[in-house]
Amino acid sequence: MTQRVELAAVIDRLAIDALITEYAVTVDDGDWSAYERLFAAQGRADYGSAGGIEGSAAEVAAWLAETMRMFPMRQHLIVNRKLEFGLLDQDVGDTARVRADYVNPMRFPDREGDAQSTAPDFECGGRYSFALLRTPAGWRLRQVTVEEKWRRISERAREAAATRK
Repeated sequence: MTQRVELAAVIDRLAIDALITEYAVTVDDGDWSAYERLFAAQGRADYGSAGGIEGSAAEVAAWLAETMRMFPMRQHLIVNRKLEFGLLDQDVGDTARVRADYVNPMRFPDREGDAQSTAPDFECGGRYSFALLRTPAGWRLRQVTVEEKWRRISERAREAAATRK
């Protein structure tokens, strides 16, 4: 491998890492138009294992916008990223895959009379599979698949849900 090819691979790795980080930030910030821009044309996401939907980036962004309203505080941590390149000619059409674990603590809105706490009410974790495509605009998400492995809900949240029934 030449130094030029090695440098290009490093640049691609950095760009892909930035894309995955931006994915987490857009979800945490609720920036759904930015979320959609992270995807290639015909890009899709599948949140089925976490109780969500599978669909186009626009469909999933709309679903997330509605669903995430119940969690005004969320912090999306994506770790243990494993990157593998598929086709890599340093040109449009190159492909890559990223497998990464996530932990996602979230908090429901405080109810009247609740003590102000910063502890999360709901936490989940699992693994993402990202399929990426190099486009004229740079690396974009072609497919995002969530594999939720665990979830935990706080006693406070359970009690709040029981009083709403």
